[in-house]
Amino acid sequence: MALVTLVVVGHAWTLLPDNAVTEHFYDFLYAWHVPAFVLVTGYLSRSFAYTRVRMWKLIRTVVVPYLVFECALALFRVYVGGEELADLFRDPHWPMWYLAALFLWRLMTPIFRPLPAGIAVAVAISLVAGMYAGDTLDIARVLGLLPFFVMGLKATPERLEMLRHRRVQVAGVAVFVGIWILTTWTDSWASTEWLYYRSRYDEMGYADDVRALLTRAVVLVIGTLGAAAFLALVPRVHGWFTRMGAWTLVVYLFHGFAVKGASYAGYGSWADEHAVIAFAVTTVGGVALALLLAWSPVASWLNNVVDPLGYAERHVRHAVDLAVVKDQVQPEVQAEIEAVTDPSVPAAPRTGVPSGAHLP
Repeated sequence: MALVTLVVVGHAWTLLPDNAVTEHFYDFLYAWHVPAFVLVTGYLSRSFAYTRVRMWKLIRTVVVPYLVFECALALFRVYVGGEELADLFRDPHWPMWYLAALFLWRLMTPIFRPLPAGIAVAVAISLVAGMYAGDTLDIARVLGLLPFFVMGLKATPERLEMLRHRRVQVAGVAVFVGIWILTTWTDSWASTEWLYYRSRYDEMGYADDVRALLTRAVVLVIGTLGAAAFLALVPRVHGWFTRMGAWTLVVYLFHGFAVKGASYAGYGSWADEHAVIAFAVTTVGGVALALLLAWSPVASWLNNVVDPLGYAERHVRHAVDLAVVKDQVQPEVQAEIEAVTDPSVPAAPRTGVPSGAHLP
């Protein structure tokens, strides 16, 4: 829940004017929070297998929402925002890349899971050459972030518990301080685009492949350390905020409409004139939006749109259950009616009913 809230905040910050402070906060966040999000995704994907049940769930909870929201968000951006979009479905638009990546990562899970942890991560890192890949299903980003997914896939509760040691938590604070300092000069050693893991090397203006690979290695190390620092420092508590984490996908898929809607409404122009206040308002607003979308009364209703096939299945199952109950109860009710209307039919004996009690 904390990570998806940061996703909303990060996207909301795109409404703010470009200045040194905003860009610094943005680069600091994107240096580690997407890697952490992907690492947790890998950890939660460990049980995936090529079975009929798992494959159907993958289609129902990933492929179908991708098709629904790729259409819905595109229609919203075209007809409300007047934007022009191309390559629908083939090239995921804005936040939809995550569902395309999740689909491919889940399919790769049974391949990486049997491998020893070190070999699995090494193989994933070697595929960083995917930065030469094209935009189809954002394959460059899929391969660029694959090492974090595999790290999560190979994580165990025991390994994660090691991050709870006091010395590791102190080191986590130092890591975040280091990342904060390093991202002060992001444009001098790389650029913000590197933090998206989506562009090919030739699009980044790097004529020297060695320098490009070294830059990618630095970004991977920063992302890994930042993700580990977050996991070490995030509080281990159970409560209302933790329960909201069950609605992560609802928050992820719906927040884009609010962010884009604010942009179309001219929020950016107001933010340009009130930079300091706008930063605070946007940050608080992003957190509030995430909490609203994850609030159970709202999220449970919106989830019917996120999982329309699951919604249909539940209603069909409910109708079937009612029909079964009706078939089972009907003969007993009919016998009661006959006992009352036809004196020749003996009434079924009743037990535990006080004498003179009125029965409906």
